[in-house]
Amino acid sequence: MRAVLIDRFGEAPTVTDLPEPELPAGGAILQVRATGLCRSDWHAWLGHDATVSLPHVPGHELAATIAEIDPAVPGWQAGQRVIVPFVCACGECEQCLEGNQQVCTRQLQPGFDYWGSFAEYVAVPYAAVNLVALPDELGFDSAAALGCRFATAYRAVTAVGNVQPGEWLAVFGCGGVGLSVVMIAAAAGAQVIAVDTNPAALAMASRHGAGHTVLAGRAGDPAGPGDGTAEQIRQLTGGGAAVTMDAIGAESVVQTALASLRPRGRHVQLGLLPEPVRLDMSSLAFRELSWLGSHGMAAHDYPAMLELVRSGAVRPDELVTGVIGLDGVGQALAAMSGAAPACITVIHPGGEPG
Repeated sequence: MRAVLIDRFGEAPTVTDLPEPELPAGGAILQVRATGLCRSDWHAWLGHDATVSLPHVPGHELAATIAEIDPAVPGWQAGQRVIVPFVCACGECEQCLEGNQQVCTRQLQPGFDYWGSFAEYVAVPYAAVNLVALPDELGFDSAAALGCRFATAYRAVTAVGNVQPGEWLAVFGCGGVGLSVVMIAAAAGAQVIAVDTNPAALAMASRHGAGHTVLAGRAGDPAGPGDGTAEQIRQLTGGGAAVTMDAIGAESVVQTALASLRPRGRHVQLGLLPEPVRLDMSSLAFRELSWLGSHGMAAHDYPAMLELVRSGAVRPDELVTGVIGLDGVGQALAAMSGAAPACITVIHPGGEPG
């Protein structure tokens, strides 16, 4: 199969022929029809994730058809259209049994723990727990982000952040996950403020439900310290946002987001933070702020999100503004070292997804 291979962190990957993955016990082999290029893949390429060892095939959010499945897994057959959470849960640990598969203690993530979806085929472990049927009316391109960015945004808004109609929500970073947050939160009735350094990203956020936008910081830094972003948000909201979300992952964003909250506000961390951050714990205690992490979504929670997509209330397909082949992955990864692109880029490993 053709695949993108990283031989050295931070250097241009190559497109090469590799052996197709072997069928894991209880798992499936998927033919990748479309796979998203996510900032987490950029972190993997740069070596920020300790689970990644070289050589490596990245990629973790995908829409596919089943090529082969363990006969012991009931209810599935070759040819079915599927998506999978980027957290492939075991289904048996304590967290899984409590319904928290997104924090499974034995999870395996394609593109991190093993070779991923920037390839014509990818293996999926624990298929009975992780396969999600893709409705016929949803195309592969629009479904590619449902396994990571859109699902992560959906759970962050509806479950972790518990964003209520009328509440002020400030979203920092309007790449794929940030724009997904904007779209979902606006559909839920929140008053959304989008924050980014990229005017094009803010324009796209406005088109998808942001009532206000704040152009902040400098290139590559969505909210530079002392740039006045927090003050603008406090003025817009009459005292601070009820919820802030860091959808890109930077210490300066964290600090600005916390400063943008009203007392008893909630901060949700979505973006990965390559380095530890310093927090003013006295401020968190004195103002009774909540710091919340959000990590994907379990497969059993997908039906509500898919129904929202099917209803037309949210349109993840409108966030896909770039389609490339495997040969374009290296350039696209390098471009992510600058400001977050105002789009979701989808890769077709084997040509047109159909």
